[in-house]
Amino acid sequence: MANLKEVRVRIGSVVSTQQITKAMKMVSASKLRRAQGAIQQIRPYAEGLQNIVGRLVSGFDGSDAETPLTKVREVKRVGVVLLTSDKGLCGGFNSNLIKTARRYIQKLPSDQQACIIPVGRKGSDFFRRSGLPQDLRFKDLMLKIRYQATAEMAEELSKAFVGGDYDKVVVIYSEFKNPVVQYFKVMPWLPLQAEVESSITSVGGPNSANADYLYEPSREAIVRDLLPFSLAIELHKAMLDTQASEHGARMTAMDKATENAGELLRDLRLQYNRARQAAITTEITEIVGGAAALAG
Repeated sequence: MANLKEVRVRIGSVVSTQQITKAMKMVSASKLRRAQGAIQQIRPYAEGLQNIVGRLVSGFDGSDAETPLTKVREVKRVGVVLLTSDKGLCGGFNSNLIKTARRYIQKLPSDQQACIIPVGRKGSDFFRRSGLPQDLRFKDLMLKIRYQATAEMAEELSKAFVGGDYDKVVVIYSEFKNPVVQYFKVMPWLPLQAEVESSITSVGGPNSANADYLYEPSREAIVRDLLPFSLAIELHKAMLDTQASEHGARMTAMDKATENAGELLRDLRLQYNRARQAAITTEITEIVGGAAALAG
């Protein structure tokens, strides 16, 4: 009977866990719908803005009109912006982002030093033990993503780049595809020229970069006003992508956990019924044996 009691306790524990995972799956599904709507709205805008900036910057080519945010210099210090979540229970989502960051850092030349700029507590907690320098000013921004806070972060990092604190800045994030599939990417963020070169020929055909445009005000004035805004939008899009990926990963993980709990419940109930049947059979055998002894 003690064995039956242990099985009943385990069944009750698994049932409670399954109820929790079901609730977490529903909450994540609700949050995913909102996050997916936000990323779907910003993507076309961000891509269009990136292409416009690409056309504007393409005409500088090292001229005096080149802005500080587009200047390529010798890389000695790399700022690695790592976007992760603040919470766990989302499968391998955070570990895959951290692995992507570690692989990128390991491939850096020996004369380049990386500084981790975590946005999200999971990345900060992991690299706290790595010995790498960290900039912890922005680690809480994933708690509630707001464009104003993202723009302030982009401005601070831009000032650090122009001031020589970083010679290059990259953003490691998860691009949302669907709740099951995420792409873990390393996005060159500063200098801006490294990012927009690939998008120049994608607008208006192969000769769009050489098209003759009239600018009012001047190209330099437009670029000075547009570059900081473009950087903030790209960073904000990466954060929204990561947030949607997190909710999708958590929803998938909780769905799988619920299924596993159901399978475990079936096994435990089968084990319980077998043990109960064996106990009843034993009791009947004892009664019959006792009755036979009395009749004899």
